[in-house]
Amino acid sequence: MDAKTETLKSAMALARDNPVRIPHENAAYRAARTALLVEEIELRRHAERVAEMRRALPPGGVVEGDYRFEGEEGPVDFAGLFADKPTLVAYSYMFGPERERPCPMCTNLLNGWEGNAADIGQKASLVVIARSPLAKLVAWKREHGWKALRLYSDLTGAYSRDYFGILPDGSEIPSMNVFTRRDGTIRHFWTAEMTGQTADPGQDPRGVPASTAPLWDVLDLTPEGREADWYPKLDYDS
Repeated sequence: MDAKTETLKSAMALARDNPVRIPHENAAYRAARTALLVEEIELRRHAERVAEMRRALPPGGVVEGDYRFEGEEGPVDFAGLFADKPTLVAYSYMFGPERERPCPMCTNLLNGWEGNAADIGQKASLVVIARSPLAKLVAWKREHGWKALRLYSDLTGAYSRDYFGILPDGSEIPSMNVFTRRDGTIRHFWTAEMTGQTADPGQDPRGVPASTAPLWDVLDLTPEGREADWYPKLDYDS
């Protein structure tokens, strides 16, 4: 049966029939946990509805800029970032030439991607774009122990300006973009548009609707949760 036409069992019924029981739990805990499970199931379903809406977006704008990059394999144009894949996922890394070291939060996110880059690369081309010279990016990559992530220097800054890696005032922001190449035409598909302006009161300015950083996924499972004013560091020696 087509999953889209199949009538789903209610979240309440699924939660009620859940067989999981934890040693020494009491009735109050189980009641509260079941109510939470209902919401978790609904959240999962809502996340899938959002993903379906994203996949159904109409064709985006044609990519026409003369964008130039340099990677470890040499200079490439925008089409070269796709390699042999029809889809490109590009992350704008806050590591411009004015920075001695990169953004810690960007780095934390990319730490998680490093372990998944080879797997993601089976389905889509995943690249990290920054404005620092390639030598500086490669030196950091080696220092940090990254092997799978593909880093590129935005040679002119044009891509970063057009696709929201740089604000009009010249300041850097993290940006995530997805592009497609179909029938020889490269188009924009999706940009993470949840910025600080869309943040709710008392929360950190969360980015994309589904967390791409394992850090937040794990902390959201803890009693303390994620703190609005806490962010990771590049190291914890001090």
